[in-house]
Amino acid sequence: MRRYDLDWLRVIVFALLIFYHVGMFFVPWGFHIKNNVIYEAIKWPMLFVNQWRLSILFVISGMGTYYALSKRSGEQFALERMKRLFLPLVAGILFIVPPQVYFERLSKDQFEGSFFDYWPAQAFIGVYPEGNFSWHHLWFLPYLLVFSLMLIPCFLYLRNNPQTGLIRRMRRLAERPMGLFWLLVPLYFWEAFLEPFFPSTHAFWGDWFNMVNYLTLFFYGFLMISVGDVFWKTVASNRKKYLYLGVIGFSSMIGLRLIWEDSTLIHFIEAFIKVVNYWAWILAIFGYASAYLNRSSPTLAYANEAVYPFYILHQTITIAIGFYIMDLDWGFWPKFLIMVVGTFGFSWLIYEAGIRRWTWIRPLFGLKNRHQGSSAAA
Repeated sequence: MRRYDLDWLRVIVFALLIFYHVGMFFVPWGFHIKNNVIYEAIKWPMLFVNQWRLSILFVISGMGTYYALSKRSGEQFALERMKRLFLPLVAGILFIVPPQVYFERLSKDQFEGSFFDYWPAQAFIGVYPEGNFSWHHLWFLPYLLVFSLMLIPCFLYLRNNPQTGLIRRMRRLAERPMGLFWLLVPLYFWEAFLEPFFPSTHAFWGDWFNMVNYLTLFFYGFLMISVGDVFWKTVASNRKKYLYLGVIGFSSMIGLRLIWEDSTLIHFIEAFIKVVNYWAWILAIFGYASAYLNRSSPTLAYANEAVYPFYILHQTITIAIGFYIMDLDWGFWPKFLIMVVGTFGFSWLIYEAGIRRWTWIRPLFGLKNRHQGSSAAA
């Protein structure tokens, strides 16, 4: 049975990504272009979202893989992943990402001339950030592709042996309100012992903390959906507990950062709080979605198809808009609203007027032909 709550969550989390990337224009953290005024306070709501947004996406992707693999052979699944992930990645690298690097080079006085002076002659020389070749925000696609292909033998075994010991143990954990928190043991070790030595780069090679951490979460998603209604009943009935734990965890994490300076001891304590915190939020989100969002609607059907093209397009549009308003003295809210409305609006216009209707271009944005039906990438 299709889980409409997963479709809603995928749409909501990717929509939050647009707000997040607009916010990156204003905060002290590194981004491709920056506003002429930096707003320190914006980082707190962004930190709240940032703690779980990517983690839950990989968990949802693992759950989606369970459904995608349930009606395909390993070879069919691998071919489908190549079409839905690799093809849009290549198209994105060639056509969607270069304008982002172009506007960054202009903003930093590293290039002069029109876009067509830059693309394709300069767009693929050297690897970003020193060079111009990059996948930027599309890094999610190669990570997900590699995880999907690498775990096919394991997933096929679990699919064909639903009573194997691993799934039975997962079912026992899922039956207890706090049982799923035992899954944090590996995540804590990654956070405590890998994260300090391998900062996030999204460059794939050398990005070992992200690779191991997100691979684990992706695998967890497959396992949790494998136990069926047991998981959903537990998260739905205990969603308030997880919410309270998440509030306490996030407050503790912020307090720890504000009061104590970083040290080895503080790092180990913060790593524990961090994984408990974001896992509590993930379970709470699944619980509330199960209780209130597991229903279909025409809006969901439209958004579920549009979300993948929106993801591919949005950051290029955000950076283009930001480039033209970055030095204007308009204050935070006018710029923020223009960038949010502009990003959603232009993404929708391109999707509705072009991508959705043109059969030849749909596969470049991860969409099936209309007679085949459609769904989001994960």
